[in-house]
Amino acid sequence: MKIDTILFDLDGTLVDTNDLILESFKHTLKHFFPTKKHEIDLMPFVGEPLIDSFKRLDEDRALDMVDMYRIHNAKHHDLLVKEFDGVYETVLELHQLGLSLAIVTNKVRDVALRGLEMTRLDQFFDTVIAFDDVKQAKPHPEPLKKAIDLLDAHPKNTLMVGDSQFDIQAGKNAGTFTVGVSWSLKGKEFIKQQQPDFIVDHMSEIIDIVGVKAK
Repeated sequence: MKIDTILFDLDGTLVDTNDLILESFKHTLKHFFPTKKHEIDLMPFVGEPLIDSFKRLDEDRALDMVDMYRIHNAKHHDLLVKEFDGVYETVLELHQLGLSLAIVTNKVRDVALRGLEMTRLDQFFDTVIAFDDVKQAKPHPEPLKKAIDLLDAHPKNTLMVGDSQFDIQAGKNAGTFTVGVSWSLKGKEFIKQQQPDFIVDHMSEIIDIVGVKAK
């Protein structure tokens, strides 16, 4: 295995937006389902396109729910977004080692770029594939394939790193190697069940998986 390209999910993988995501869901559900908000399990929603999540609840009001979620999310973004331990240092080292790096996220582009700028990670990613850049979001392989093509890379030399089943499935669908992160909001056991090629407990372990040494 020779890895020269790494695709990263953003939310819950590089950037700790867990509180932001959950609070935005709770705010939206409180408005649209005031009597049921405590009965809805949020975990299946984490990582998938918002429209798919909300259509399962109410197809007729799904677009309105997406709008409310995004307004709340943008308003509270800077207050609730945090960095995961070791992410900046690891991405910096991967960049210095000469690997091609991209973000592949189901988040819309403007908010994704905002999170990258806040955590100073934007300088390491020339390629960002967001929800509004593709017709089919993860777990469909289209976003990954688009990033791989833009980086002039090959799936067999690529890692897809993520915190949800949608990331792992997308990597498998695109023919890449897959890495699940144990700090997933859904829990390490859930990530194990997705059968990624690797599971890491700290982002620095990506360096060992890649096996590239500084010259």
